[in-house]
Amino acid sequence: MARLQLDEIVSAGLCSGCGACVFAATEGAVSMQLDSKGYLRPVANRELAQAEHIAIREVCPGIGLTHPATLAKGIAYHPVWGPMASLMSGHANDPEVRHKGSSGGVLSALLIHLLDTGKVDFVVHTRASDADPLLNQTVFSATREDILSGAGSRYAPAAPVAALRAALARPGKFAFVGKPCDVAAVRKIVLARPAVAKRIPYLLSFMCAGTPSMAGTHEILQRFGMQATDVKSFRYRGDGWPGLARAETTDGRFETMDYNTAWGTILNKHLQPRCKMCADGTGEFADVVCADAWYGKDGYPDFAEADGRSLLITRTESGTTLASDSVASGAISTTSFDHSLLSDIQPYQKRRKLEMPARRIAAQVLRHPWPHYRHLRLGLCFKQLSLHQSIKAFIGTALRLLNGRI
Repeated sequence: MARLQLDEIVSAGLCSGCGACVFAATEGAVSMQLDSKGYLRPVANRELAQAEHIAIREVCPGIGLTHPATLAKGIAYHPVWGPMASLMSGHANDPEVRHKGSSGGVLSALLIHLLDTGKVDFVVHTRASDADPLLNQTVFSATREDILSGAGSRYAPAAPVAALRAALARPGKFAFVGKPCDVAAVRKIVLARPAVAKRIPYLLSFMCAGTPSMAGTHEILQRFGMQATDVKSFRYRGDGWPGLARAETTDGRFETMDYNTAWGTILNKHLQPRCKMCADGTGEFADVVCADAWYGKDGYPDFAEADGRSLLITRTESGTTLASDSVASGAISTTSFDHSLLSDIQPYQKRRKLEMPARRIAAQVLRHPWPHYRHLRLGLCFKQLSLHQSIKAFIGTALRLLNGRI
């Protein structure tokens, strides 16, 4: 796997669609395009030199992740939840920010705080495309209004790392926001390039259960009885917590769908293969990661509409300082959160990391490519599973691999 070429990474199902290869190769050599299944995938615009393949492998999060010893130095590492300098729940104090965010608006509030205090000059993040409301685009935002235009989850392919070269061509420092795999790629880049690290002082992420293909979005539209060409706006979440999926057509018709139906019965059925091999859905390589701080009900998250509440984990010294400064400035309000409750509000994240060693063994037995993980404490995770659970995870993964569903 150490010598995989770009096309082999894609064909092996190891590509997460982050766009890091676009940055690693010579400018213009690689571009991201939607494939026939609705996933963003890199396409080489010419034959790549071996030096470019090497550079791509060095930053690709899809083929593997390694926690560098310097990333969370002196910060406790939880086998399931990763580096944890602090753990809190909270919300944005600005009512509009809280309402528009996917949960309590904390991630948006942190970004606005960074801009307002001059700690960064702009933010690299994802929002709905101006050209097609169903697609995503990476944007550079420098105002509160710009940040809010991208508030709310986007459950569709996005490749923000592909915009890194353009972001670095602009003057000033910036914060980068992306999925855990996006942030892991940028972390690899900044650790290898100190000059780049100075330009990107903050990496922010959110817990991720996987990236659905565009087929998931189109299935929601089918349920709505809408044609994609007639849609003028599409929102997956936000405007409340957890918020509704909402599509509106050019003639003013709109339809909505609750989160549990949209994500739980449609979108999560269309996840890309690499997401099913992921050992980092919790943003372990970020400075700060946010998530839904669901209220529990019978040992499972309760998705009833409520005032938004975010989970906030700081993973580095700079992330902890950012959170404390945001509290001091009044941008967010927080309260401590007991890490033992994480399993109740994020059961999927716990289960898939605990099961990762058994899943990897199944792939090895069947000689199927699998990401290489180091220093993510997977051995300790394996010990937390019962023999029955391990066997179940092994058999389930083997069957999915044999049926081509991974």
